[in-house]
Amino acid sequence: MSVFERINSDLVSAMKAGDKGRTVTLRGLKSAIQYRKIDKGSDLTDDEVIAVVSSTVKKHKDSIEQYDKAGRDDLVQEEKAQLEVALVYLPKQLEAEEIEKEVDEIIADVGASGPSDIGKVMKGIMPKLRGRADGKLVKEIVSRRLS
Repeated sequence: MSVFERINSDLVSAMKAGDKGRTVTLRGLKSAIQYRKIDKGSDLTDDEVIAVVSSTVKKHKDSIEQYDKAGRDDLVQEEKAQLEVALVYLPKQLEAEEIEKEVDEIIADVGASGPSDIGKVMKGIMPKLRGRADGKLVKEIVSRRLS
């Protein structure tokens, strides 16, 4: 079963169960995927669906950060609940050690030697880690390795 089919199936289950929180989140995911599908003009691959889900997860994390700064605990909790639902559809996230290992390989492959090569390394690593690692964490690790 594809990721999109799982989301649809879980949406139907959530609606039948009357779980409003999951229903709202899954509808949002489905909508984002449908918009991306229309933009592309054809069906999405699982990798493309995962990229949309990953983007949604990033938006929830950013919202949590902003609401927390504003002292809106009610909205922080709502966003955290939606984040938990969305994370289910992403592949297992890599640990920092695993990311560091991948970064070291890419640094060796592209021959990066300093901070000016961060772009080259990021260009090589992100397609490899897409959906399995947070971009901010990857960039921090790359920056640390190259400084």
